[in-house]
Amino acid sequence: MSLHAAEFFAELCLPFHDSTVVGNSYYANPAPGTPLRLRIDFSDTIYADTYGGLRLTVVQPDRAAFDTVALSFLDHGTFHRRDEAANTRPNTKQYGTFDTYHRPGRPPWEGAVTTGLRDAIEQYTAVWFPGAWTPSAPSRAAGPGVGTASAPPAARSDARAR
Repeated sequence: MSLHAAEFFAELCLPFHDSTVVGNSYYANPAPGTPLRLRIDFSDTIYADTYGGLRLTVVQPDRAAFDTVALSFLDHGTFHRRDEAANTRPNTKQYGTFDTYHRPGRPPWEGAVTTGLRDAIEQYTAVWFPGAWTPSAPSRAAGPGVGTASAPPAARSDARAR
C-alpha cells in the first residue's frame, strides 16, 4: 500500500518554496545559493512497513550526507492522543508509530499531531539554513481535515512572527 508521503509532508506545512517529494522522501533547497540541501525520510522500525519517526539529512550534492538527525514520533508526541484514545500499550508495534496499512480513504498516519515534529524541523533547519524558515503557518492540530491551511507562499512575510 502507498505511504502517501506527499500528503504527510504537505500536512507539516514546511515553508520551503523550492521543494519536492520523490517516492517517500522530501527534498528541499531551503537556502538558495548554497550547496546544501535538506532531505527528510521516514525512519523505519524493526517491524516491516512501520515507521517510527523522521530522519532529516543535510546533503551536499557533490559529496554525500553532511549531517543527520532522527526525530521519533514518540519523543515529539505525534501519536500520543491517538494511542491514548485507542488504549494502545507502550512497547507494542503500534505505539508511537504508523504503518502502511490503513482504512480506505484515510492516511496511514491518521490521528497524528505534527506540531512537535514541525517545531523540531524548524530548530534543526535554523542551524544549517539560517533565515530560511518563514513564519510558522497554523498547525494541523489533529491530522487530516483539522486545522487551517497555511497562507500561500506569496502572502507570507519574511519577518519572524515570534
